Amino acid sequence: MAGVLDAVGRTSLLTAAMRAEETRRPDRLYADPYAETLCGDLGPALLAELQDGTHGSAPGPAAGGGDRNGRHPMPRPLDVNAIRTRYFDDRLLLAARDVPQIVSAASGMDARAYRLHWPPGLRYFEIDRAAVLAYKRDRLADAVPRAEHRAVAADLTSPDWEARLVDAGYDPALPSAWLLEGMLYYLPEEAVCRLLDRIRRITAPGSVLAADLVNAAGLTLPQARGQLDVFARWGCPWQYGADDPEALFAAHGFTAHATQPDELSAAYGRWIAPSPPPAEQEVRRVFLVEGRRG
Repeated sequence: MAGVLDAVGRTSLLTAAMRAEETRRPDRLYADPYAETLCGDLGPALLAELQDGTHGSAPGPAAGGGDRNGRHPMPRPLDVNAIRTRYFDDRLLLAARDVPQIVSAASGMDARAYRLHWPPGLRYFEIDRAAVLAYKRDRLADAVPRAEHRAVAADLTSPDWEARLVDAGYDPALPSAWLLEGMLYYLPEEAVCRLLDRIRRITAPGSVLAADLVNAAGLTLPQARGQLDVFARWGCPWQYGADDPEALFAAHGFTAHATQPDELSAAYGRWIAPSPPPAEQEVRRVFLVEGRRG
């Protein structure tokens, strides 16, 4: 059934394969018991191809290359994914204390509705294309969600996804938490801005929006070329990076704080080196962003 997924849909199997790898680690940052079932056979093959491409970039310590002086190694995809997943787990569980509904947009193989412990009555919405949701429904046929789980078949670039979400039980008058995980890279800038505006219009004050981004240089650096070429070859090139995610969110109605993964090292212990100084230009940065609508 994975054969019916489009290029971006197949990257969700890659993410599931990474989560399965993390779950097998004795020092894992989280456990996703559904990831191995979700990734199937294709997910590990995609992960192997990505790792080959990443290590095939410029030489560098343990990650596929540093900058032109070898000072800052490229972050390893498995480490980025582990930290990102744990960060969003923590953010959503915290938000669920104050909001009654969570929306995972372009949810892919997100299994948080099944694997995390949610407050009673919380509604967990997943928006994605019908083929992705059908694949996931088939794979998790025997799994029982730990929240009031609602799947919404819609493309976030379509004109009517908001209506479909409301029809599924989402209440725009109540605060919500929104997750944009591993998706903004694939959209052109105008589509990113349009999506953030649409989310603002359908959220109540006090709502939370969490996302991950890379900086603009992360799309052009020679040491990133191997990884970027893999995604382009798969038919889903990365198109968007933001040097100031806090300003991006503010322009669309959310007061935000951007965190780089090394800032979480005290809690997670998985990052290989500190982020470069803010003034340094030719480096890839990964941002984990949480915004709140006032």
